[in-house]
Amino acid sequence: MSSALWPYISPGIPDELFERLPGIPMTQRDTRLLLISQLRLLSDTILWDIGAGTGTIPVETGLLCPQGQIVAIERDEEVVNLIQANCDRFAVENVEIIQGNAPACLADLELQPNRICIEGGHPMQEILKAAWHHLQPQGRLVASASSLEILYIISETFAKLQARNIEVVQSVINHLEMRGTRQTFAAVDPMFILSGEKL
Repeated sequence: MSSALWPYISPGIPDELFERLPGIPMTQRDTRLLLISQLRLLSDTILWDIGAGTGTIPVETGLLCPQGQIVAIERDEEVVNLIQANCDRFAVENVEIIQGNAPACLADLELQPNRICIEGGHPMQEILKAAWHHLQPQGRLVASASSLEILYIISETFAKLQARNIEVVQSVINHLEMRGTRQTFAAVDPMFILSGEKL
């Protein structure tokens, strides 16, 4: 699947190509690339994206998995409309958007995932446990943490769930920026990305 706005087969859509709303989080391109690489997608992957925000992960993975099905889960109606606008913008047709609160809404979903991406939400531990329950055997769950508290919760919950092949990656990214007449490197806020498999 391809889009006129992003005709390439590689991920990494520039952030400025997405529609945005003030205050709504967006997984920035560099972090998005790390998340997607940890998901280890297949062309027919069934992915749940819990806390889909602006919809960057559903758009990118929808393009990468043309025979797959992406389920974007978001609680706010205005944000759901934003995700739909971005899917329409990139002509992505294999994304289903669910308005609901995780973990309660997960039990109502028909498609059982072999990949899950959790980009935020409270209560994190309960969301992780419920998502893990629905994850197919041999599936992968990837979660991001921008704080020490969330990092600890994800790590502790993975241990309780007996996740296997756990990986933790911390992003350390700098972008070249102009400051006045000088070029300097500006750091992007670090993010921890944790992944585990259900065996």
